[in-house]
Amino acid sequence: MKQILFSGVIGLFLTLVGTPLLIKLLARKGYGQYIRDDGPREHASKRGTPTMGGIAFILATIAAYFLSKLITGYPPTYSGLLVLGLMSGMGLVGFLDDYIKIVKRRSLGLRAKAKMAGQLIVGIAFAVLSLQFADARGNTPASTKLSFITDFGWSIGPVLFVVWALFMILAMSNGVNLTDGLDGLATGASVLVFGAYTFIGVWQFQESCANAGTLTNPGACYEVRDPLDLAVVASALMGACLGFLWWNTSPAKIFMGDTGSLALGGVLTGLAILSRTELLVAIMGGLFVLITMSVVIQVGSFRLTGKRVFRMAPLQHHFELKGWSEVLVVVRFWIIQGICVIVGLGLFYAGWAADK
Repeated sequence: MKQILFSGVIGLFLTLVGTPLLIKLLARKGYGQYIRDDGPREHASKRGTPTMGGIAFILATIAAYFLSKLITGYPPTYSGLLVLGLMSGMGLVGFLDDYIKIVKRRSLGLRAKAKMAGQLIVGIAFAVLSLQFADARGNTPASTKLSFITDFGWSIGPVLFVVWALFMILAMSNGVNLTDGLDGLATGASVLVFGAYTFIGVWQFQESCANAGTLTNPGACYEVRDPLDLAVVASALMGACLGFLWWNTSPAKIFMGDTGSLALGGVLTGLAILSRTELLVAIMGGLFVLITMSVVIQVGSFRLTGKRVFRMAPLQHHFELKGWSEVLVVVRFWIIQGICVIVGLGLFYAGWAADK
C-alpha cells in the first residue's frame, strides 16, 4: 500500500514544481495555444497561453510510478507498464498534433487520417500485448470477455477484443479531448475518476481470487492480474493531475493540449480494460460521455434537419453562450462528474455485495 501513497505524493510534487518550469520553456519557444475564431468570444484572451502541458503530468506519472517502485522495492508489473505505454503512445500522437498546430499555424493539427492512424497503431499494440504475459494463475492483463464490474458472458475472441479495445480507446480519448475546452475542466474531472480507480484497484487486490484461501467469501473475488499495480498507476495519475490543476485552473497558465487529453483518455481506458470494468467506465467517466454525445447530437441534428440543438457544441460552450461564467460551468460540470463517480463506485460495491 505504501506504493500507492508514494506514487500519489510524488506525482503531485513533480507537477506542482515542474509545471512552472515547463510553462517558462514553452513560453520562451512561443508554443502558445491557437484559438479558433468560431469559438466563444471570451476565449480570444487565451490566445498565446502555453499549451502541450500534458507533457508535465505524463512525465510526472511515469516518474512517480518508477520512483515508488524504487523506494518500496516492488518490481513493475506488465499491467502497469502496458497502461503507462498506452498513455505515452496516445500522448505522443497528441504532441504531434499540438506541434503542427503551433509551428505550422494550422488549427486542426494533424490530418484526420494521420491522427487516426497514430491512435490505431497505439491502440492495437496495447490490445494485442494485453492478451500476453499470463501469470501463474493463467491470467493475462486483459480478458477477451466483456466486463462491467467483473467479466461476464462468453469470450469474444482476440480479434473482436482488439476491435472493442480500439473503440473504447478512441471514444474515451476523443471524449476527454472534447471536454478539454475550459480551464481545468478535463483535468479536474480526470482527478475524480483516477481517485475512483485507485480505490477499485485496492479493493480488487484485497478481494483477489489469488487470496481465495483467506477470503470469507471466495465466490465474490476478482480475477484481475495486477490490481494493486493498477492502483499505483491511478494514484500517480491522480496526484500528477491534481498538481497540474493548480496551474491549469482559471485563469489557466498552461493548457494540456491534445498531448494531455489523448493521453488521459487512453490511460483511463487502459485502467478500465485491465481492471475488468470496461462498461463501468462509461458511468464513472459520465461527463466525458455526456459531452461527446452533445457533439454527436449537434452534428446529427444539423445534417438531418439543418437545425442545431445547442447554441454551440461541445456542451460546455452551450452554457457559456447562455451567460454562465467559465468558472461556473467548470464547477457545475465537476459536480456532475462527481455524481457519476459516486454512482459508479456504488454499482461496483453493490455488485460485490450481491455476490457475498
